[in-house]
Amino acid sequence: MGTVKLKNIDEMYPGQSILLQTGQLVQYGAGLFGYNTVPLLLRRKIEKIIIETLNKYGCIEVLLPTLQPDTIWKNSGRYDGYVNDGTMLITESNKGTFCLAPTGEEAMLEFAREKLKSYKNLPVTYYQIGEKYRNEIRTRGYLLRGKSFPMLDAYSFDVDSNGMEKSYENVRNAFMEIFEKIGLNVIPIVADNGAMGGKKSEEFMLISNQGEDKILYNEETKIGLNTEILEKENYQEYLKEEYGIDDISNFKEIRTMELGHIFQLGTRYSEMMNGKYIDKEGKEKLYYMGCYGIGVSRTLAALYEQCLLKDKNENPCGFYIPEKIAPYKIQIIPKMDDEEKVKIANEIYNMLEENGVKTILDDRENINIGAKIKDCKVLGTPNVLVLGDRTDGENLEIENTKTGEKITVKKEKLVEKLRKN
Repeated sequence: MGTVKLKNIDEMYPGQSILLQTGQLVQYGAGLFGYNTVPLLLRRKIEKIIIETLNKYGCIEVLLPTLQPDTIWKNSGRYDGYVNDGTMLITESNKGTFCLAPTGEEAMLEFAREKLKSYKNLPVTYYQIGEKYRNEIRTRGYLLRGKSFPMLDAYSFDVDSNGMEKSYENVRNAFMEIFEKIGLNVIPIVADNGAMGGKKSEEFMLISNQGEDKILYNEETKIGLNTEILEKENYQEYLKEEYGIDDISNFKEIRTMELGHIFQLGTRYSEMMNGKYIDKEGKEKLYYMGCYGIGVSRTLAALYEQCLLKDKNENPCGFYIPEKIAPYKIQIIPKMDDEEKVKIANEIYNMLEENGVKTILDDRENINIGAKIKDCKVLGTPNVLVLGDRTDGENLEIENTKTGEKITVKKEKLVEKLRKN
């Protein structure tokens, strides 16, 4: 990455505007993006948190094809709707018609049918992280609404409604833990199932003026609900029965960004696609399903927008990615025309890398230290170590790129200090 002077930053989405101007994201077309190293590594960190947490909660990772024959969509009855409204991208060939999957219910049910033939195989929750494709007419917010995007989608299969509700709560708890580990304070809110159908659903919302959703939120109880719920004829009965909400007079309207959504689907998709298992009495029964999703690229975008740094004039100038999730913990900037400082920088870099502390060594020539510090902030590295004239190589001054706070650390204590965070 070369030094770039930021200008004309998008006021609505300054974080992603900086990523684009500095070449960390590359836009190929409306809603289509390529990732440079640091955003990609941060995305991988988010995916790792998702995988480790879902595994902890007993879910099973799989990977299904995103290019799918049109027959499975016709079997579910959703093919015509998705094609007619232009959402699903399809390609025709002499081998048949194929779809780029906008979602995963059909493929997962096809997958599960072969594995879950008996009640003895249930319950189970499968999940995958893979690309989804939606021909969004109104792409907006860069990564927040794209045509191609990585997504976590999970599906639970149970023998009855009670089992489905338990699986739903299990994944719900996992999602709350995932967002907490990422550092995003989401609110699970009552939502409308919409086209997904089913009994109950919740969206995981981040309070943000950049969001396109408006919700009603009770600050005291921390309960929120999507305003779409109020369009239901029986919304009062629904809120009381499913969520225990009998009064919304204290709810206030706020703007939010949706990062995840979970559904209790019941037997809707099992009925459409003949998803059945054999019960204890030897009779065929329909699976009770749940569906759960997190937009990975959307979560990445939300994190960047939340971690935005501003300069003394209140202009966006970069990011501070929290140390617990940052791809690189520290950036070392030596004075390049001083051989001794360059030698010390390489020694520290090797020491940190050998001890598992991911580090950037900025050894670019002909770029001054001030410009390199600015670039450190653009990359979101939480700490910077400048090896200048006053550095003795043993007492190292580490600066926090968010607060500007400086601390002095002995060289032999540096690994321990950075590992703590």
